[in-house]
Amino acid sequence: MKNLFEPCQAGNLHLASRIVMAPLTRNRAPLALANALMAEYYAQRAKPATGAGLIITEATAISHQGQGYADVPGIWSSEQVAAWKPVTAAVHAQGGKIVMQLWHVGRVSHHCFQPDGAAPVAPSALTAKTKTVQLIEGVPSFMATSEPRALSIDEIPGIVADYKTASRNAMAAGFDGVEVHAANGYLIDQFLRSGSNHRTDSYGGSVENRTRFLKEVMQAVCSEIGGGNSAIRISPVTPANDASDDEPQTLFEHVAQFLGTLNLAYVHTVEGSTGAARDFYQGPQPFDYAALKAAYVGAGGTGAWMLNNAYTLELAHQALSNGADLIAFGRPFIANPDLGLRLRQNGPFNEPDRSTFYGGLEKGYTDYPFLNASST
Repeated sequence: MKNLFEPCQAGNLHLASRIVMAPLTRNRAPLALANALMAEYYAQRAKPATGAGLIITEATAISHQGQGYADVPGIWSSEQVAAWKPVTAAVHAQGGKIVMQLWHVGRVSHHCFQPDGAAPVAPSALTAKTKTVQLIEGVPSFMATSEPRALSIDEIPGIVADYKTASRNAMAAGFDGVEVHAANGYLIDQFLRSGSNHRTDSYGGSVENRTRFLKEVMQAVCSEIGGGNSAIRISPVTPANDASDDEPQTLFEHVAQFLGTLNLAYVHTVEGSTGAARDFYQGPQPFDYAALKAAYVGAGGTGAWMLNNAYTLELAHQALSNGADLIAFGRPFIANPDLGLRLRQNGPFNEPDRSTFYGGLEKGYTDYPFLNASST
């Protein structure tokens, strides 16, 4: 019987517990640079006895073109690599492990975030029915995304190369690995789904074609840093950022079969609607997550199976007994830097201040109380 608080292996990562801090965008990286406040935030949650066995960073842009929100960090320049080093050092000083989530938002952007005010890029020129975040005098303001332009087929290899460079930069910055963000309606997910990919070339149409970009990205990342330090996040049925697909079961079982061939550290699956209903699904019937994992394992997948979305202690134990290896907790880690300890004791839990989720400084970020002084 697996225990949430026991050590486990995820590829090359030896983790002190099965508790994972999920990626959480907090918009506190002006000029796309990590900083001392971020180092404190992650270090608070890094001690294995009280926090997470593994931390996944906030989504981090692989290029200027990959940005879509105000004050999110990047990993495409030497300056950004240097800025992240104190963060990874602070986590490792606490005995923790940390991987970077690599991000290209695709059409979920606004021209104000793009190089020279250009249009965002996407598989097809279809505007996402969603919003992005600008900060006006430190206060978050939500605005509609800009109309994107469709990527030419000749541009796609350059973006694949950006993922490869970003993975190399992440390791140079001291990270233990990377997680490729292929979920929640961002660029890779846009290529996957029939609702956002209307291409008629080799990257559109059939499931084989729509998964081509994901496959090329993952092969590039694994070739650069090794499968055992590489991971991916998927969200088969979430409607986040206007994501939709006609046959998600067929699509994502195909994805899982491919991922099973890569010897990854882990596969991170968001169940249901991201940050909302766990039982949400698209199509005529509920999504079969057991079949998704079976497709992965059947193709030789040995990396850890991570699940995410509104997990409680009870749900976590149930998921582990049903075959999961890691459980990722998101919002609970915002208000509870010592969430691991609180889960052991089944509470009490601090409630997060939603007004501080996006942008700002210490308030609602590094000032939540610990259960006791020894947690700090």
